[in-house]
Amino acid sequence: QAQLVEPGGGLVQPGGSLRLSCTASGSIVSINRMGWYRQAPGKQRELVADISSGGSTNYAGSVEGRFTISRDIAKKTVYLQMDTLKLEDTAVYYCNAGLRLRTVWGSKILDVWGQGTLVTVSS
Repeated sequence: QAQLVEPGGGLVQPGGSLRLSCTASGSIVSINRMGWYRQAPGKQRELVADISSGGSTNYAGSVEGRFTISRDIAKKTVYLQMDTLKLEDTAVYYCNAGLRLRTVWGSKILDVWGQGTLVTVSS
C-alpha cells in the first residue's frame, strides 16, 4: 500500500558530506513525522533525526550540528544532509515515516520503513 524508497548512500572520506533522500509513495492521505535511523554493525538501531509535520526537528546528540534533516511535503520526500562525517557514522541508514493511508472504508495510520542504505565513512 505504501513504501519508502531511499537511493543514495555510498562511500565517503572522513570530513566529507553526503545527502540521503527518501520518498514515500502509495495511497497516502498525509504524512506525519519522518525520520532517519541508523544501525552500525553489532549495535542497535538508533534515531538519527526526525522532523514533524509542522517542521520541528530533533537530533541525536552525536550528529547535532553536523547533520540537517529537512522535508519537501509536495514531493513526499525527506532529506538528511550529512556534513563533517566521521568514521563512527558508518552504518545502514533507514528512513521511517508515519503515513495516513487511504483505505476502502476511510484511512489508517501505518508506520513504514525504507529498505536501508549503506553509508561507509573511510579513508
